Amino acid sequence: MTRSWSPSTFLGRLRDGTLEDLTQLGTRTEYPAHRPLLHQGDGSSHVLLITSGVVKVVTRSEDGFEMLLAIRVAGDLVGEMAAFEDRPRSGTVIACSPVTARIIQRPALEAFLTGHPDAMVALFRMMSARLRWANKLRLDFRAYDASTRLARVVAELTQAYGQPVDDSGGKRSVLGVTLTQSELASLAGLALPTAEKALASLAQRGLVERNYRRITVSDIPKLLEFAKIGAENPY
Repeated sequence: MTRSWSPSTFLGRLRDGTLEDLTQLGTRTEYPAHRPLLHQGDGSSHVLLITSGVVKVVTRSEDGFEMLLAIRVAGDLVGEMAAFEDRPRSGTVIACSPVTARIIQRPALEAFLTGHPDAMVALFRMMSARLRWANKLRLDFRAYDASTRLARVVAELTQAYGQPVDDSGGKRSVLGVTLTQSELASLAGLALPTAEKALASLAQRGLVERNYRRITVSDIPKLLEFAKIGAENPY
């Protein structure tokens, strides 16, 4: 499988030889857009290695409240928590676009990691980065106002998945995943009306441009400054 992977993804953290071995593991499967790949509460223990497309991870409370937890793209591994904890899945993974993935059963993954220590280290670093990001979000909920919280989410998504706009000198970027305003609100821990006002405020400041389910960052340096974050990648 010859392609480059984002350094923020699991595959992007691997050496060439390890990468080649892993991308041959498991069974290749295709999913149409909007199809659930993994279901919250399910007792299965396999993982999915996303090789093309975008998925979202959502969780639902017993009273029906649904929250978007994360976005994952080609090169990412999903379902690892249930696989390693031997507990029911904590969220549902849904295809945002047509997705290709490799289904890897837990024994095969464990054997692979045992035989490839560098992959084990990459997995630990991936999980640590995700935990660090989750912890930071908890702080953001208390430390910043709505506009800053939403700006931080948009900036971090742009750092991980942004697609630079030609001839902008790296200043402009299109968010490489399609999200509704409700999903953005969920990531930022905001009520939808509050998120809509915050997004309008960012647009008025000339930091973002809004189209249908697509966001373009107009000025990445100014957005990072407004969001009070550096250039680190949270994923």
